[in-house]
Amino acid sequence: MTEFIRKRTANAKNDILSGITVALALVPEAVAFAFVAGVDPLVGLYAAFMIGLITSVFGGRPGMISGATGALAVVMVSLVAEGNAMGAADENLGLYYLFATVILMGGIQMLAGILKLGKFVRLIPHPVMMGFVNGLAIVIFTSQLGMFKDVEGNWFTGSQLWTMVALVALTMGIMFFLPKITKKLPEALMGILIVSAIVIFGDLEVATVGSFIREVGGEGLKGGLPQFQFDIFSKVPFNYETLKFIFPYALILAAIGLIESLMTLNLVDELTETRGNANRECMAQGGANIVTGLFGGMGGCAMIGQSLINIKSGGRTRLSGIVAAVLLLVFILFASSYIEQIPIAALVGVMFMVVIGTFAWSSFRILNKIPLSDVVVLVAVSVLTVIFDLAIAVIAGVIISALVFSWENAKRIRARKRMREDGTKVYEIWGPLFFGSILAFNDKFDAKNDPDNVEIDFIESRVSDHSALEAILNLVNKYEAEGKSIKLKHLSEDCKVLLYKANPKFREVVIEAVDDPRYHLAENPEAFPKPLSTYKLL
Repeated sequence: MTEFIRKRTANAKNDILSGITVALALVPEAVAFAFVAGVDPLVGLYAAFMIGLITSVFGGRPGMISGATGALAVVMVSLVAEGNAMGAADENLGLYYLFATVILMGGIQMLAGILKLGKFVRLIPHPVMMGFVNGLAIVIFTSQLGMFKDVEGNWFTGSQLWTMVALVALTMGIMFFLPKITKKLPEALMGILIVSAIVIFGDLEVATVGSFIREVGGEGLKGGLPQFQFDIFSKVPFNYETLKFIFPYALILAAIGLIESLMTLNLVDELTETRGNANRECMAQGGANIVTGLFGGMGGCAMIGQSLINIKSGGRTRLSGIVAAVLLLVFILFASSYIEQIPIAALVGVMFMVVIGTFAWSSFRILNKIPLSDVVVLVAVSVLTVIFDLAIAVIAGVIISALVFSWENAKRIRARKRMREDGTKVYEIWGPLFFGSILAFNDKFDAKNDPDNVEIDFIESRVSDHSALEAILNLVNKYEAEGKSIKLKHLSEDCKVLLYKANPKFREVVIEAVDDPRYHLAENPEAFPKPLSTYKLL
């Protein structure tokens, strides 16, 4: 028991300090994303607290931070607007439609976890992963540039701009040089604290968390505990029309949330050299969104920026995420006046350092060393992430990679031809037979000029899909139309079952016996006088 406790508490200090840093950085992020979605800032903060806490406790990736995200907020804004338009007499009806959608979104995500769909994240190729990282780094960077503008969208000028730039640079400098002096202090937290002290005691006129909240329409950070939203059941009619309206949004939000969460999980796995549980993360994300919807949050998913801050600050266990979530609630309940004094510049500096650490700079070095198709995928995913969103970018990248893979494998079909002494022509097929290689497969045969007896040997091939079955059936019919005999050899058992189901005729042309020497077992016991386990296999 002592050893168990020791292992669990070995990283406690780093987890707690890292959780404090993440909690401070979560505040403006959650407020900004709530503003993007068109809802009150507290709706974003409650979401960050509830999702962060539930996924930290029950999720499949310790150390990963979840909360309200921009990728979901840009979809929610049209949902809230349409919901408000549907209830002209009730201006807040869009908010309740949002809560209902988030609940349905969570249900879809839990269903994905139950069906164990999280394993399909393995199908995401490495170029897509690099493109995702680069695109997200660019998105984080551009989102921080908005902090250099006033509420009307005009860029800062004069002393206001230079003060902001200086404080951002100071924060980045602290984060860069502090680890070279000592690794016992979390650089991100120290950067925030030092710059905040300079602003507060120097009485500098700069944008703070409090001024930012008031600029985007909030009354401040202070609030109470999340309340169960009974009004969802009275204001949102539970009928087919409502489901027809919210289901497309819920499906899109669930897909974006899971893709971003699972991609972030993979990234954290690589950074920490450990392995998370994708299906468990799907379940936790879904459950967290259901609870969040019921208690007045805007929903969310894993946050790559905050997760990287946590990992780089030393957070490794569930404690770091729990501390961040609980502290966020403490800020809302008791410490709002202090948190509102933190300068935005300090948080922007932290995020800029996250961008530098997130971007895969090695992608520039390997561009001329990897296949052109991988370069196209990497660049396409990066660009699409910036222009559209993560889900579209990743899906497009996987589709491009799959098409390239199919094309390359389609060119690998080969046919070795030889004649037997009895006049039978043998085609030995090499390579996968599937929809992409059908044309090349058909070009290998000459039904009109071949002899009367033909054998097709599939010992180095595999029939992969229905298109391949149809191609074989058409080939058999073509030879029989010419009055010639054709036999199929060395098909795997599952291929033969599929062929027999497709057409009984195959029972006449498929040779059941396997007569290749590579398939024979020794029939003479004297050939192996000792037990087989004593022989060395080459």
